[in-house]
Amino acid sequence: KHVWDNARHKTLQLLQNKAFPNSLFGMGNPLLDISAVVDKDFLEKYGLKPNDQILAEDKHKALFEEIVKKFKVEYHAGGATQNSIKIAQWMIQDPHKVCTFFGCIGEDKFGEILKQKADEAHVDAYYYEQTEEPTGTCAACITGDNRSLVANLAAANCYKKDKHLDLKENWKLVEKAKVYYIAGFFLTVSLESILKVAKHASENNKLFTLNLSAPFISQFFKDALMEVMPYVDVLFGNETEAATFSKEQGFQTEDIEEIAKKAEALPKVNKKRPRIVVFTQGKDGTIMTKGDKVETFPVLKIDQKDIVDTNGAGDAFVGGFLSELVQDKELEQCVKAGHYAANVIIRRAGCTFPEKPDFH
Repeated sequence: KHVWDNARHKTLQLLQNKAFPNSLFGMGNPLLDISAVVDKDFLEKYGLKPNDQILAEDKHKALFEEIVKKFKVEYHAGGATQNSIKIAQWMIQDPHKVCTFFGCIGEDKFGEILKQKADEAHVDAYYYEQTEEPTGTCAACITGDNRSLVANLAAANCYKKDKHLDLKENWKLVEKAKVYYIAGFFLTVSLESILKVAKHASENNKLFTLNLSAPFISQFFKDALMEVMPYVDVLFGNETEAATFSKEQGFQTEDIEEIAKKAEALPKVNKKRPRIVVFTQGKDGTIMTKGDKVETFPVLKIDQKDIVDTNGAGDAFVGGFLSELVQDKELEQCVKAGHYAANVIIRRAGCTFPEKPDFH
C-alpha cells in the first residue's frame, strides 16, 4: 500500500506541475557576458550611458580588450533570452530540460563555455554552430547599481532559419512547446525565424511572449517589431522601453498604465486570448493589464546596500514569470515569481543564482 500511495502522490505532483521537458521554448542571442565594475571615465571614453543597452559599433571594438586588461572581469553565460530561460529552469528545478533554447555560437572557447553553462543549468540548448564568426560577447559595464551593456553579437547575428530552425529534428522541439519566449533583441537577427515560431503558436492557441528589450528596438526596428506584435500574447518591458514604444507608436502619453492599455489594444491574430502587457519599473511596482483594468504589484523590498548589481534583473523577472506561466499558474502568481527571481539576482554579480530557489 505504501508503494502505491507513493506512486499516486508522484502522479498527482506531476499533474499539478504541468511543466514537462521542452514545454518552454526560447530563441535568441547567446552571448558570453564579460562583466566588470568600471569608472565614469571608462563610460565617457566610449560614449556610454550609465544605464542602457546598445549594439557595439566600430568605436566600441577596443572596449572589449580594454575592460579585460583594466578591470577585474567575470565571465557569465548571458544573452537576454538565454538568461530568462535559465532562470525559468532554475525556478522549476524538476524535471530538467523543461526549457529549450536555440541560438547561434562560434566553434571556439567562448562557445564551449556557453555549452557547458547551459548544461549545468539543465537547459536543453541546441546551438547552431558556425565558423565564420566568433561567439558573441556582451560587456556589462557596472557603475554603482547601474549597468551599461554593449553587445557584440558576432556569431549570434548569424542565426539562419533554413540552416537550423527548419530542420525536422529542431522544428519537432518547437512543436513540443506550449509557451514561447523571444527577447526583442532577436528582431535584429532573424525576423523570419520569429514569425515562423509566432505563427505556429498563434495557430495552435499556444502562448507567444515577447520583450521590448531596449529603447533602440522600438526606435530602429519598429517595422519588424510591429510585424510580430499581432502574434504576441504577453508583452514584457520596463518603464524606459514602454516610454520609447509609446513615443514611436504615437500613443501621445507618458502614463505607463495608459501605454500598457494601448499596447494591449493593438491588433491581435489569436482572438481566443486577450493580450497581457507587463511593465516593470525597477523598485516601483510592476503593472499588468487584465481585461480593461491595469493592476499594480509592489516589488519585494530590498535594502540598497544588498544590491550587488542590477544586470539581469529584467531577464530574471521574465524567467520567474515564465516558470509559473508554463505550469498554468494564475497571472498574479507569475508576477510574484518574477519579483522573487529578480530580487535574488540583484543580490549577486551577473545573472547568477543560488543552488535552489526558495519560492512558494
